[in-house]
This record gives sequence, C-alpha cells and structure tokens, in this order.
Amino acid sequence: MDQVMMDFLRERNIHEVECVIADMTGIARGKILPKDLFLSEGEMRLPKSVLLNTVNGEQPNNLPYVGATDPDMICKPDLATLRQVPWAAENVALVIHDCQNFDGSPVGLSPRAVLRRVLALYAARGWQPVVAPEMEFYLVARSSNPHEPLAPPLGRSGKPESGRQSYSIDAVNDFDPFFLELSTFCKQHDLGVETLIHEAGAGQMEINFTHGEALELADRVFLFKRAVRETALRHGIFATFMAKPMETEPGSAMHIHQSVLDKDGNNIFSTETGEASALFFNYIAGLERYTSAATLLLAPHVNSYRRLSRFMSAPTNVHWGYDNRTCGIRVPNSNPRNRRVENRVPGVDVNPYLAMAATLACGYLGMLEGLQPSDPTYGSAEHVHDQLPRNLEDAIMRLRECKPLSEILGELFVQAFCEVKELEFATYSRVISSWEREHLMLLV
Repeated sequence: MDQVMMDFLRERNIHEVECVIADMTGIARGKILPKDLFLSEGEMRLPKSVLLNTVNGEQPNNLPYVGATDPDMICKPDLATLRQVPWAAENVALVIHDCQNFDGSPVGLSPRAVLRRVLALYAARGWQPVVAPEMEFYLVARSSNPHEPLAPPLGRSGKPESGRQSYSIDAVNDFDPFFLELSTFCKQHDLGVETLIHEAGAGQMEINFTHGEALELADRVFLFKRAVRETALRHGIFATFMAKPMETEPGSAMHIHQSVLDKDGNNIFSTETGEASALFFNYIAGLERYTSAATLLLAPHVNSYRRLSRFMSAPTNVHWGYDNRTCGIRVPNSNPRNRRVENRVPGVDVNPYLAMAATLACGYLGMLEGLQPSDPTYGSAEHVHDQLPRNLEDAIMRLRECKPLSEILGELFVQAFCEVKELEFATYSRVISSWEREHLMLLV
C-alpha cells in the first residue's frame, strides 16, 4: 500500500475506509472495511453485475455483459481520491476505486472507465479537456409519502418560500446553518466548491465548481451530491437532485463548461492572435450533431424529460449562440485564454462520469470529423423544440442508433446502459398516476 495513504490513515486515526465505485445510475456502491483489512487487502472485489442496477434496484438480463457465472471484478483504489468523510461519527476515510478485470484491463461497463476511455482519445492527440460544472438542486421539506408533491422547507422565518427568489441573498441566508456546515464539509472533503447562488425555483440553489480536469471534476460532483444530501438530513430537510422535482418550478441542470488545452497548456479554441479557432467551431458542430443521440446520458431518467420543456429555463434544442441562454449550446463571453463552450442540456440527475464522457465525446467527434456548425442564433431559440428526444424511450432509440458514439464510449457499455434504461422505463410505465385516477376513473 502507498506510503502516502498509510500516513494519511495513521495521522487522522482512521478506523474504517469506505471503498466506493459509481454504478451506471451514479449511486455509490462498495464496501466499508476496517482500516487494517483495507491496508492488508489493497483492493476489493465486487460482482460485475453491481454496475448494472437500475435506479430502483432491478437488473436486466446481465448474461451478455458479465457472463453466466456473474464473476467478480477487482476494484483498485485511486489514491488521488482519498478523503476523510467529514460528517461521519467516527474517523472514516473514503476512496474511489477503478474497476478492472483480472488481466488488469478496465471493466468497460464502469462509468469511470467510460470517461477514462474518452479522455485517452484526447490524450492521444495531445489534448486535455478542462470542465467546470454548475449544479442546481432543491432543498425540500421532509416527507415520507411519495404520493404527496414536494414543497419548499421552512427557513429561519418559519415560512416556506412563496415565490421566485433568483439571486436573492436573503433567501440563501434563510438556510445559513445548512450552508455554513455544507461549506465546511466541502472544504474538509476537498471538493473545490466556488460559488453559491439562489436559483429561480422556490428552495432551488446552485453551486459552481472551480474548473479542472474532467475525471477529477466528475469525482468531486459524485462526492458533492452525497455531501449535500447528508448535510440536509442533519438539518431536518431533504436535498434532491431530481431534474424536475416540482410541477410548477423550474428544473435543475448541471451545465458543463468545457474547453481543451494542448500539451503546452494553450486553449486550442483560440488562435495565437486571439481569434476563435477552427477547432472551436468543429467542437460546437460536434455538440450540434451528436448531443441529440447522447441525450440519454445527459437526461437519464423518466423525470429528466419534464425539465426539458419550453419556457422553463431549460433547452429544447441544440442551437448555439453567443451568451444566449435559450440555446442548448452557449458560448459565454470570455477572453481568448478562457474561451469555452457551455452545454446546457444535462440535468443534475446525471451520472457525472457519463455526462462528462458524453459531452466530451460529442465535441471530440466534431473535431475529428471536421464538422462545421450552423450559424449562431442571436434571438430567442425557444421556438425550436424538436431537436432533442421527448422522452426516455426516444432517447434510448437515438443512442442505440448512433454508431460513432458507441465506438467512442464502448459498444458493450452502450448496449448495457440502454438495457438498464429500458428496464427502468418498463417499470415506470406500469405505474398508474394520480392524474389518471383523477381524470379517468369516473369520466371515461
């Protein structure tokens, strides 16, 4: 075991280690090991089928993906992800693991391996993507009845928010104890959180991350979601990363800002004279061409498509424009060094590894194929609402039919991910909603 890790555990008097991986949904799976066992083993083993769980805990027929015997995979700790868990009652550490076959090759079903696969394509050309996610989420009142609509929690005033409070400082201050503890946890957890704002919805917040390398940011987002939920529970409320948790409120996104550096650290989206480069426009064209097919990875649940609706601060198109928030692809105002593209399609309910992999794959294909973008949109693009899938079933079909994305992400992974989502959709489709009972039971 690495000496740095041994020193970390000893200096902090760590008793247990949470050994975690992310499954396809983005849920943390793994084992909690006593420190001594963790140090002696140096790795953990889990069934490959763990990666194939739906969000409600079912699995499709996994025979084509893991084999008839449901074999183990070896999970190796990535020492760069070692952290202390700040909210644990005892001294507990956490480390994210990479999934490997017994011959040392990556398990292609692992979301972290999918992102590594895409980043390796960039690295082969001397490129390094830089990303910065913006994460929206809701604070809601605790409820044990899933049939009741969610509601904003009570703040220090003793009253729930009754209207939109975009960028309100007072609305954020209503939950000062929660945010003070969350800020402390994020610092102790080394998550690199940068900015907090109140978003448009009642109880909706947004956290921005400092920009960085894509795998590191995906790890931080993965851990951040858990930190927010744990902190909320400590304060008697819930935090939800559903894409559309409340009927009349805006949805929650995870906008991803992205640029690409060369081996010398120069932004390849800008020329030496500061103009937008050909690769910049190729990248945008790749997002235009392939985001529709990649939407299943950016909107992975039935609820995701309730967010992607017109006039609700969410894109329904893959148009692009300069500082135009009605477009699915926005180019923020910036200097040449910081020239970047913002993909506004992903919801906050994504698996961060897969969302990062998907948007970077789209841009990569644009550069690889030398694609040319459409003209930028200068007015509102709200009228364009037929370019993205309308529901989960449509998104599954589009991803299945996109061979270029399958080749980049891994054909076996794409097949398995689509099967997981087909099972989720089938399970959801059996549910009889309250709307159906209200409007159909006695009237048809």
